[in-house]
Amino acid sequence: QLRFVESGGGLAQPGGSLRLACTVSGCNLNFYVIGWFRQASGKERGLVGSMNTRGGITDYADSVKGRFTISRDNAKNTVYLQMNSLKSEDTAVYYCYRGGGFWGQGTQVTVSS
Repeated sequence: QLRFVESGGGLAQPGGSLRLACTVSGCNLNFYVIGWFRQASGKERGLVGSMNTRGGITDYADSVKGRFTISRDNAKNTVYLQMNSLKSEDTAVYYCYRGGGFWGQGTQVTVSS
């Protein structure tokens, strides 16, 4: 049975940074595409970024390119999202994703002064 444990969300000031982590148990992440999505209040869930199984190819939403970085540590079965230069519009619940349609429980990120 898959289990996701997300951490690192919270409150940040505009221009600040946060690092999200998502540790998955019950599977070997080596074999799956992973990614992060986010859902702001009143909006649909949308892609933040994704990474292929070998970590060599990433894809990011235009709104976060150059500011956010996805990485993976397959030995720890963990996915990270480094978020820099945060903006108020980055405020959302962030969900990690594993290929095959599996989601974490979400972690709130709020960017506010």
